Amino acid sequence: MPGLLVQAFMIGTVVAYFYAPSTRGIFDTLAEWKSRWGYAYSSVTAIIAGAIVPEMLRILIFQKGRATRKNLGNLLFAAAFWGYSGIQVDFFYRMQAVWFGSGAEFGTVLKKVLVDQFVYCPVLAAPMSVILYDWRTAGFRIAGLPGFFTREFYLRSILPTLFANWGVWIPIVAALYALPSLLQIPLFSLALSLWVILFTWMSEQRATENAEAS
Repeated sequence: MPGLLVQAFMIGTVVAYFYAPSTRGIFDTLAEWKSRWGYAYSSVTAIIAGAIVPEMLRILIFQKGRATRKNLGNLLFAAAFWGYSGIQVDFFYRMQAVWFGSGAEFGTVLKKVLVDQFVYCPVLAAPMSVILYDWRTAGFRIAGLPGFFTREFYLRSILPTLFANWGVWIPIVAALYALPSLLQIPLFSLALSLWVILFTWMSEQRATENAEAS
């Protein structure tokens, strides 16, 4: 249900951009900020969306407003990870525009969605996210690193994340790629917060299951 809500919001945003002239000022402002600050904008908005907002929600909703030292550790890790990921996604979106163009034609959007979800995510984005989050949950133990680079780990931990990713993000990235390039990263950040909450929960569930199994 949360994923469907975010998808509906993103599709509604695309419809508003094309068919609601009164909203154009907001979109123009976001595009201007992105144009002015470039990769720094992508990194900062990813930190806000992927680290600060989810951790604040965790404290307010699940911990009843009581922050702990663990929250600070979570925040620092997530800020570093999503700050870098924001730059990586920005670069990838720029490359997609170079490879396939920046138009919103059906064929162009379809190519970008397919490369995004079935090449970039399985090969780089999902493995990097799962491995680093699970390594963080395991206490950054060097001895445990080799176990993350196995076929069994990919099938057990990364593949389920991919299915969740596809279910949530395919409609979202289709909506993003239908927008002008300067708006893709600003609106990507809006959808990122929910995904980080879901992804973090999946990572913690795996850690709990592994602890019980051992």
